[in-house]
Amino acid sequence: MNQNKLLRWSIVVALAGFIFGFDTVVISGANQPIKELWHTSPLFHGFFIMSMALWGTVIGAMFGGIPTEKYGRKTVLLWVGILFAVSAFGSALAGNAYVFSFFRFMGGIGIGVSSVVAPIYISEISTPVTRGRLGALYQFNIVFGILIAFLSNYFLQGVGGMNDWRWMLGVLALPAVLYTALVFGISESPRWLITKKNDLVAAKTVLVQIGVTDVDAEIATILRGNVQQIGMVKALSFFSLKHKKIIWLAFMIAFFNQVSGINFILYYAPEILEKAGLAAKESLFNSIAIGGTNLIFTFVGLYLIDRLGRKTLLMIGSFGYILSLTMVSWAFYVHAGAVFLMSFLLLFIAAHAIGQGAVIWVFISEIFPNKIRSAGQAFGASVHWVFAALITLVTPVFLDKDDGIFKDNPWPIFAFFAGMMVLQLVWVFTSVPETKGVSLEELEKKLCR
Repeated sequence: MNQNKLLRWSIVVALAGFIFGFDTVVISGANQPIKELWHTSPLFHGFFIMSMALWGTVIGAMFGGIPTEKYGRKTVLLWVGILFAVSAFGSALAGNAYVFSFFRFMGGIGIGVSSVVAPIYISEISTPVTRGRLGALYQFNIVFGILIAFLSNYFLQGVGGMNDWRWMLGVLALPAVLYTALVFGISESPRWLITKKNDLVAAKTVLVQIGVTDVDAEIATILRGNVQQIGMVKALSFFSLKHKKIIWLAFMIAFFNQVSGINFILYYAPEILEKAGLAAKESLFNSIAIGGTNLIFTFVGLYLIDRLGRKTLLMIGSFGYILSLTMVSWAFYVHAGAVFLMSFLLLFIAAHAIGQGAVIWVFISEIFPNKIRSAGQAFGASVHWVFAALITLVTPVFLDKDDGIFKDNPWPIFAFFAGMMVLQLVWVFTSVPETKGVSLEELEKKLCR
């Protein structure tokens, strides 16, 4: 197999995850300055400033499967890069909260679409043996982007005075433009060429490029899978009883991903750490520790996902979540100190990186049949982003230093997340199938009965 080209294309597409991760947490550095600049109320700030990008992400995820199916994976990946770049420039230059929100919303659409199309593309060019590792490259780039965003926020603090936040947001345009240029060098997904265009010649060329040894056999396998799924592209058929199991799997993994509190912690890391007794500059610096831990343990998840399997990693992550979140809640409750609390926040990040972080996008992209994979990825991503947006929206109501319900001590928030992770552990143990090393077509037979 031509591992070099397969790996290169996967890395290029996974760079959408880097921009996704960067954009997700770069707002954490702009949170307080924007609140002071435009004097926003907690609810206004939660909706228009902090969660607006996520509502764009919801829209992008919900409808991203439509252009992905109609126009192809490569074309949509290109437009994702353009949306990222426009959003970065627009957000950095915004003159008021509403213009800022519009461009953040636009970037969110790009993130939502990328969370649909990038995992699909990688899963469709991969083999059963490499699909976990290559699919997890997307998650690796997300956490790499998160780390770079935390570093960028730290080093850009003080560069522009009151306009620091504009530099923090505007710098995202650089990787967005680079990513867009690199996407021109990849080829279209062979499964899309066969399934949607019936272009066997072009598909064969791509399969040869990525080093498939028996191209005719691979094409025959894809065609057999398509025949079994004839007539299942309609919206109503997606929600048929035949797909009940995979729809619930996608819903539950996305739901539990967010009620772990991961986006809550990433978005509001400096504010949470300030409540633990760290000064503003120290809290930004410690945010880097969160990003670094996320990156290191994502490498561990990347290494283990095709060795131990998806279900095992989810169980390991669940135990880590429960322990860490319980101890963070207790640390806030008894005022145990910043170092103690920070240690268990880092354990939480490590548990997420090995478990849900490594698994979610790979798992959703591989459990749906070829004919409805875009719709399935869009469904799973939409659930993920709806809950991410809701949590981010209401957080200022609970956390705001002046008017928040838990402004003095946020321990009940972490206790809630810990309880949800107990439920996740039960769900993983009783309901999640192992997908490691199984072809996409074989998974279809196994899960769609």
